[in-house]
Amino acid sequence: MSQSVDSPIVLGPGEGRPIDLGNFAMVVKMAGEVSGAMFSLLEAEEPPGFGPPMHIHHDTSEAFYVLSGEYIVHVEDREFRCPTGSFIYVPVGVRHGFRVGAAPSRKLNLFAPAAMIGYFDELSAAIAADEADPAQLGKIALRYGVEIVGPVPEGYL
Repeated sequence: MSQSVDSPIVLGPGEGRPIDLGNFAMVVKMAGEVSGAMFSLLEAEEPPGFGPPMHIHHDTSEAFYVLSGEYIVHVEDREFRCPTGSFIYVPVGVRHGFRVGAAPSRKLNLFAPAAMIGYFDELSAAIAADEADPAQLGKIALRYGVEIVGPVPEGYL
């Protein structure tokens, strides 16, 4: 994305910068350098049962909008079933995670202020170099203000 903060941006279906994460894919729809660091927006398509470890964002809030399928979202000690059309907002500093339901699912992830694209880029590079393991994931996460507070589930890396 080479547009400036003052230029309108229109992306069609499937457009944006892809990030290959092995067993799931993301597409950058809006990067922080384009939004003036106000927010970043990614689209994710994930397989059944997939999900990250429980974690805390220390410098950004995160919102999800479920485009298709279903997610089981864990926020602190609560669990929420979130089918297509659900919106979830997680403030800064709140422990959370999710699992994809029984079918492949798609969602939008909004981070405000802008964050996490660098994390996913570094994770993609580590996976491509066959250097991704739970310890490496933790190091990458810390560089982006994310604290891993639960085990890395099978299938995330």
